[in-house]
Amino acid sequence: MAKARVAVLISGSGTNMAALLYASRANDCPYEIVLVAANDPDAKGLRLAQAEGVETFALSHKGMKRAEHDAAMDAAIRAAGAEWVALAGYMRILTGQFVAKWEGRMVNIHPSLLPKYTGLHTHERAIEAGDSHGGVTVHLVTAELDDGPILGQTQVAIMPDDTADRLAARVLIAEHQLYSRCLARLVTQATPGA
Repeated sequence: MAKARVAVLISGSGTNMAALLYASRANDCPYEIVLVAANDPDAKGLRLAQAEGVETFALSHKGMKRAEHDAAMDAAIRAAGAEWVALAGYMRILTGQFVAKWEGRMVNIHPSLLPKYTGLHTHERAIEAGDSHGGVTVHLVTAELDDGPILGQTQVAIMPDDTADRLAARVLIAEHQLYSRCLARLVTQATPGA
């Protein structure tokens, strides 16, 4: 059976991209990473993807209109033959047009138990609220920020002496495990449209 072809969009170190990539190397994984693209040509994750033999694309968003940048990213994704898009620390809000083109075929990972704490500073906000748990959510992308049908969540306990950085480090471990499982399940349950 042919593996589902996935493009991963990053902006930084690419640890979630790496987790998806290494999971894809298992014989029974139903997807493969065909492109890693970034809006920052200096994103460290690009170097890792190149070293692992994955095609890369980088285009700085600076000085570009959002729609123009999204169109260039979309063209690169399609040129690589990707059928799915996984956002892995991609720190850009995508246009409605881009999201619509990949509806039902684009996933995101977010470091909170959505619908709590959309946006940034999720760990600080969970600690300040006195929550017993933080966590991570994988969801389908919609035009609304950090919204869309939830594909999976993992709770991570907040310890009494936690800082945002300590909680973030534990949540990252959960992210690396949850994302590949959710993506694998999604691509086997759905047939991508053209």
